Amino acid sequence: MTSTTFVHTSDLQLGMTRWFLDADAQGRFDDARLRAVDRLGEVAAQHGAEFIVVAGDVFEHNSLSDRVTGRALERLRSLPVPVYLLPGNHDPLVADSIFRRTDGVAGVHVLGGAAPVEVAPGVEIVAAPLLAKHATTDLVREALEPLAPTDGVRILVGHGQAESRSNEAAPDLIDLAYLESRVADGTVDYAALGDTHSAQPVGDTGRVWYSGAPESTDFHEPGLGDLAGEHNSGNALVVTVSKTAAGDAAVDVAEVTVGEWTFEAIDRELASGDDVEEFFAALDAFPHKDRTVVKYGLRGTLSMSATRRLETGLAERRPVFAALYERERLTDLHLEPGAEELAALGVSGFAAAALGELVEAAEADPTARDAVNLFFRLSKES
Repeated sequence: MTSTTFVHTSDLQLGMTRWFLDADAQGRFDDARLRAVDRLGEVAAQHGAEFIVVAGDVFEHNSLSDRVTGRALERLRSLPVPVYLLPGNHDPLVADSIFRRTDGVAGVHVLGGAAPVEVAPGVEIVAAPLLAKHATTDLVREALEPLAPTDGVRILVGHGQAESRSNEAAPDLIDLAYLESRVADGTVDYAALGDTHSAQPVGDTGRVWYSGAPESTDFHEPGLGDLAGEHNSGNALVVTVSKTAAGDAAVDVAEVTVGEWTFEAIDRELASGDDVEEFFAALDAFPHKDRTVVKYGLRGTLSMSATRRLETGLAERRPVFAALYERERLTDLHLEPGAEELAALGVSGFAAAALGELVEAAEADPTARDAVNLFFRLSKES
């Protein structure tokens, strides 16, 4: 029997920047992505893995600064086991590829061709690297078609979508049925895929997996269903493949958490001060706010006091989070002062008439709404 254990990961996208992070938060985000590489090495050591495969998009793009590239390569070089890197759509193996800089880096191997690569006795990798930004064919199928079933352990490493996200046929879509037929006949025993940032199996064999990104890159969208957005990022897969001389293979896949950051989308209907407090309670429940990004969409109608509480509460919390910002497209809040609120302001004459006009306009005019809030705040302070 031949057996091997390895770590499957993908989509590190080292050097990624996010527009909603300020310089301080971006620095923490950069460091976290490098620490994710360190943790991959720790996972490999803890589980007795022989090597690590990164199934594409190791780097955010091919034109990173020397500082970012140098730090990334140093982290990869320091891994306790060999690491095999597949060029993906973010970092294709083109003339100016960042992978050209890996020559001579001990323990770092680029999967740049289709020929099987022996990584341990009786264990080999067959790769489907991207040689251009956009593939025009099913690279996984092209890599598998010349191969025959093998008595050894063979791992496919590919990058791309195995299921269409639209009704349009894409020429680079991985033919999942064909891939699983080659798993079934023993040509490959496990398919390590990248591109989708959420860890998940696809197909029916349990041997075709996306590892997801080891550090979160985008938002979990709980309001749009369990599979919306990045529903299971921040993991790596520990894979054990065992194969008998008769060609029978068994595969075990375990998810291991390695990520530190949280990206969450929150959608709320607000109709009262209690609803505002419940929204704040949800924000306050995040344990590591300095590495948590929240975007929120709020709808409903609030009184002046509840609106004021919402604004002050958000202002207090924004500096604490890595980023906390409004989704303008999904925010539809209206101001409706109560009769008691208006009476309590104690205004009369011209001021009362002006306030009445502003209240009527606030329903459709954000500027008028801001003016009512300011009027309310100044009146309360005085």
